[in-house]
Amino acid sequence: MRNNWRSKLSVLAGASALAVSAVTATPALAADAPETLVEVRLPAGTSVIEGSATPPGTEPGDLPFPADEDEAATAGKADPVVSAKAGPPSTCLGGVAAYGVQGCFQHNGDIVWSGDTKKDGMSSAVGVYTDYGRAAEVCVNKLGVNTWATCNKDYRETGNVRLRVLRYDGDTGKFYQPESWSGWIPVDGKY
Repeated sequence: MRNNWRSKLSVLAGASALAVSAVTATPALAADAPETLVEVRLPAGTSVIEGSATPPGTEPGDLPFPADEDEAATAGKADPVVSAKAGPPSTCLGGVAAYGVQGCFQHNGDIVWSGDTKKDGMSSAVGVYTDYGRAAEVCVNKLGVNTWATCNKDYRETGNVRLRVLRYDGDTGKFYQPESWSGWIPVDGKY
């Protein structure tokens, strides 16, 4: 009988410890806005590339963003960046997101996709790092909220890339947290 009581107490103590660790170690959700801006320094030699709207006829995918509240006011008018609203294709790998930004890598064509998900005056940025020593590059989406920009690059087919998403302030040229990293993605798309 005494052993049964000790086992119940051990289970209760273990569950309590697990609950405390879950509460204290839970990271902030991607949807939670940061309270203050924390600057992120990129490695020396990182080039910043302004992404472009996806050209008409590109595999469009589904628009992953909710409709912006300003869209109702502009209904029926020509949309100057309508092609930028097409999302990445289903072949996009390494999808990663943080507050206000989404990114992925399309292995067929070596295209980096940068999506801006928050109307906050900041742009989305997707950094690309390789495992073979190529200098880091960042694809910045300055097209506005609820848009996708692409940067078409050429990476070594035998290499891997890793994505880092963060926010970018075009006025200051600085990058900010929150940020998130993908795992290593094979450039040829074969895991």
